[in-house]
Amino acid sequence: MRRKISLKPITLLLLLTTFLSFGKEEGGHGDENADKASEVKAYIQHHLKDSYDFNLFSYTSDSGEEKHFGFPLPVILWDNGLKVFLSSKFHHGEEVAEVGGDYYKVHHSKIYKVDGPNGEIIEDDHHHATNEKPLDFSITKNVMMILMVFVIMFYMFNRMAKSYKKNNGLPKGTGRLLEPIVLYVRDEIAIPNIGEKHYKRYMSYLLTVFFFVWIVNLFGLTPIGMNVTNNIAVTLCLALITYVITTFSGNKNYWKHIFWMPGVPWPMKIILAPIELLGTFIKPFALMIRLYANITAGHVVLMSIIGMIFLFQNWLGGSLSFLLAFVLAILELLVAALQAYIFTVLSALYFGMAVEEHDEHH
Repeated sequence: MRRKISLKPITLLLLLTTFLSFGKEEGGHGDENADKASEVKAYIQHHLKDSYDFNLFSYTSDSGEEKHFGFPLPVILWDNGLKVFLSSKFHHGEEVAEVGGDYYKVHHSKIYKVDGPNGEIIEDDHHHATNEKPLDFSITKNVMMILMVFVIMFYMFNRMAKSYKKNNGLPKGTGRLLEPIVLYVRDEIAIPNIGEKHYKRYMSYLLTVFFFVWIVNLFGLTPIGMNVTNNIAVTLCLALITYVITTFSGNKNYWKHIFWMPGVPWPMKIILAPIELLGTFIKPFALMIRLYANITAGHVVLMSIIGMIFLFQNWLGGSLSFLLAFVLAILELLVAALQAYIFTVLSALYFGMAVEEHDEHH
């Protein structure tokens, strides 16, 4: 539904701005617009990627020098021993870093080993780097964001717990803000999907994953570009945690209904058992892709519309682009919470299926 609604205004905007800027294309601005389009595309790709430094913003001076404002992050490599240094040695990926007699270079947000201070990245026919790649345990921008969210969540829930203790079970301050959300997760997500008998075992995880996904999605909408959930490695880890909890929580009825379904003729049991087993892997895979794809698509569309402001050289095209980007940014605020809700609901549903107690007589 979301794509059907947003496609029409985007198409209309493209038609209007293309028509209004047609005269300028004939006047010799085609190459200039093509260069701007390439810059916008490169900026979107840079915004979505993880990085080894925290770059707040950058600009090109009148002399052509590119200025960056931010701070470096620690790079931790294992290459014949532990090597720790700051990412400022890479000078935003433009220079080779020398550490302990070895040389390293950043290529497509990954660190590779090169031959010397002037070493280059060697690519194969498919444009994949063939250089040796050390084990990378660096504190990247996404890792830093995860640590920041950990601190924020620890502070919020610690304050909430202390407010309950000081006020005889009544929330105060941060607790007043968090209590309705916690009760909603308990009463509308955990209990209906897991049941009153078992839901308490999973509340800590459900609350953690709900607030984590929600907060990192909100940070992803800020200009600093800390998009944690559009990194498929992060969504994979979240899905794996849900899968592990579901697998180890499964009772005998859960596994019985997967491998040898009661009430089903035995020839069909042989056919259905592999399908049901495959379904246990498909469920967390769907969790991973759903969160990753929705967040990434939202950022790409929003950044593309913002880029239109710089592509079209007229007041109407820029105004429409800004208005549409503003509306879509508000919609993304809803999507940030919605994706946290969906991930939590589906996780609770899988937990409920694992601990459900079936009545064999029915």
